[in-house]
Amino acid sequence: MSRFTDELIVSPLPDGRTWVIRRDFGYDIGKEGSVNTINVPIGFKTDFASVPRFLWAFIPRWGKYGNAAVIHDFLYWEQKYTRKESDRIFLEAMCVLEVSYLIRTLIFYAVRLFGWYAWNRNKKMKVINSKYKIYEPMTNIVLQLTAKPSTKT
Repeated sequence: MSRFTDELIVSPLPDGRTWVIRRDFGYDIGKEGSVNTINVPIGFKTDFASVPRFLWAFIPRWGKYGNAAVIHDFLYWEQKYTRKESDRIFLEAMCVLEVSYLIRTLIFYAVRLFGWYAWNRNKKMKVINSKYKIYEPMTNIVLQLTAKPSTKT
């Protein structure tokens, strides 16, 4: 059976919506010890589940599916797998977390219907920021440039 490789440890950022990964975190796809592992690096930023505010009473941004949402955010940022494969891995991870059938089905179909927006936004952000060494799925965070040291004295 699939499994998460470690405990998720995050810290909130001042914007109140974004969290940063503080320890390596991953997920074995398909079965434990699989060679197909997703490794979310320290420093990756997530908003957990991107649920519209009017639905928070039913599906909050954080819930039993939180760890799966972080994996899904990383898959959407990294784009090593197709969007459809990423969404199926998300569904599998929610099953591992024993998220109720109703909730995981609602979340899965929501990302299948509306996830294209985040997928395309991340694709554009990766192109724009390809010269920066960042893991940044959000467009509203100020990015820091890594400047080369000046050789002038």
